[in-house]
Parts: sequence; structure tokens; C-alpha cells
Amino acid sequence: MVSTTEQRKKEHLELCLTKDVAFKEKTTLLENIELHYNCLPEVSMNDVDLSTNFLGKKFDFPFLVSAITGGAQVTKKVNKDIAIACQETGIGMGLGSMRAMIEDSKLAKTYYVKDVAPDIFVAGNIGAAQIKEYSPQELNESINEIELDALAIHINAGQEAMQPEGDFDFSGVIDKIKLYAEEISVPIYVKEVGHGIGFEAATALKQTGIKAIDVQGAGGTSWMYIDALRKKNGMKDTFREFGLPTAVSIIEVKNALSGEKKIIGSGGIRTGIDAIKAIILGADLVGNAMPILQAQNKSGSKGVIKYLDRFRQEMEITAFLLGCKNIFDLKKQEYVVLGKLKEWLNQE
Repeated sequence: MVSTTEQRKKEHLELCLTKDVAFKEKTTLLENIELHYNCLPEVSMNDVDLSTNFLGKKFDFPFLVSAITGGAQVTKKVNKDIAIACQETGIGMGLGSMRAMIEDSKLAKTYYVKDVAPDIFVAGNIGAAQIKEYSPQELNESINEIELDALAIHINAGQEAMQPEGDFDFSGVIDKIKLYAEEISVPIYVKEVGHGIGFEAATALKQTGIKAIDVQGAGGTSWMYIDALRKKNGMKDTFREFGLPTAVSIIEVKNALSGEKKIIGSGGIRTGIDAIKAIILGADLVGNAMPILQAQNKSGSKGVIKYLDRFRQEMEITAFLLGCKNIFDLKKQEYVVLGKLKEWLNQE
């Protein structure tokens, strides 16, 4: 018999692949960032090296495949294909919520990818609303079973509010995150699911022992919309556009953290130019999920490799056109803020 959690995983995948579930009006606002093109870059593109380290693992370029899936039999191949591509391109990946495998240990194999990608960074994932249900010991057992390098805690109040089976109790989450950061056997980072993390939340998270924040801002896939479609309560469009644009979220999280923790810039990152803008704004890594899922669905691991190779080239070309050889150079780049993003920042 298929559990409620496993059924939800299957429905999420189906909706992502068959429906337009993106934000309609709201964008990342990265289009309001203008970069200083340098027609005399005084560097060779062959010397551009965007490799970096994140939580003890080397990345050949600063890209983390955002958490996509796991916990249903149909998700096993998805994760294996993505892992093979990450191994080939030298980057890391996040897995979907591990709640399903904690409820049913037989589903652990739908998450396990180290057999095909022994060298990559792999992050597990558990919901903030669910961490009150499980002890650190239970999570550590699951972490060891699928050989994780880190654990992401996703904070998704908006998505939970839309889910038919959603958990609406987010009280005490900060204290639980503090506890997990002390007792979980691998580094912890916190992420949203596509609606952004603001200054206040990042300031609260700064006081915990987490190592990074993944902003997952608005402008890409709207998970409030996806679960509103599942709920069928007439509110499918009401909260579709809700959230903080990715550019705003990166800037606010950077200001809150003051360099004390790493930042992952994700949420609607669709080109290498978007990615470079995110890094210049303050991100240490970038990521996305929907384009990876679509590439995997169309052409398996080869499709994901092709997508990632092109994305890496776009990042390297953009860095070259700015006269930057590495991430350190990018962090020193100036930029111009225009339009709606400028209006937003001027009110803060």
C-alpha cells in the first residue's frame, strides 16, 4: 500500500512535469542587476576557474542541484541519473525530504546515490515542521544509511499551508534547529523551497549552529501553487505569486549574516548570467531544480550532463566578459541596480 507521503511525492513530480507551475508575474528581479561588461578583460577564458569548496567538498563550479525528490519508487531513477551527472561534472546535489524513508525504511534505496556517484557532495533534507517529530538519533541513523555529507532543513510555511495534509505548527522550530545543529552528525544548512528567506528569518538563523542558508527565492517554481493544485480548494492562484524575489532574498540574507555563514543563491536561476549575478550579490553557490528535472525526464543522465556543461560554460563566459578569473574576483565586482529592485532596496 502506498503511503500518503509516497503518494505526495509522485503527485509533485507529475505536476512539475505536466503543468506550468512557475510564478507568472513575479520574477527573481535579477534582471534589474546590470553588470559592467569589460571589452578588454585582460584575461584568457582558459584561465577562468570557478571551482570552490562548500562544507568540506570541492565543487568544479559553484552549482548545487537543489533538492528534487526521493521517497517513491519512481524517484529512484531520477536521483541516480542526476547523481551520475553530478559525478561527471564535479558538483553536488540535494535530495528530497527524507520523511518517507524514516516512515518506511524500504524507501531508503530511492535516495541512495553513492554507488553511482561516490565523490560528490550529497545533502539530505527534512522539513522544519517535521523535525519536532524525529530525534537527532533517528536522523543520524538515516544519514549514515544513505551516506550523506550534510543535512538541509527546509522551512516551507507557505507550502505546508497549501498542502492538503500540511503541518501548520511552526512553533519552536528555531530551538529545534539549534539542537539539530549540535547533535546531527553532519553539517546543517537551512533552505526555503521557492518563496525566499528574509532579513528577520536569516538573523534568527544566524544565532544557530547551521553552516549555510539557501535562499530559494521567488521567481522560479511556486510550490504554494503546486500544493494548492493538489488541495483543490479554490485558492490555486491566490498565493501563486507570494514570496521574496531571489535577488532581494540574497541581499537580505547577506546583510543579516555579515559573512558568518555560506549563502546558496537559488530560485529561478535559469542561465549562467543569472548565476554570476547571484554570486556577485553575495551567494557562494547557486542552484536550481526544475531545469534539471526536465533534462532528466527528457534524456536521463546524458540530458542532465548536457544541461550542466552548458550552464558551466555560460558562467565561465560571463566571468570572462567581466574580466574575472575566479569567484574571489567576482565578489569584488560592482553592479548597477535598476527598476523594481532599486525601489525595493530604497525602502529598507
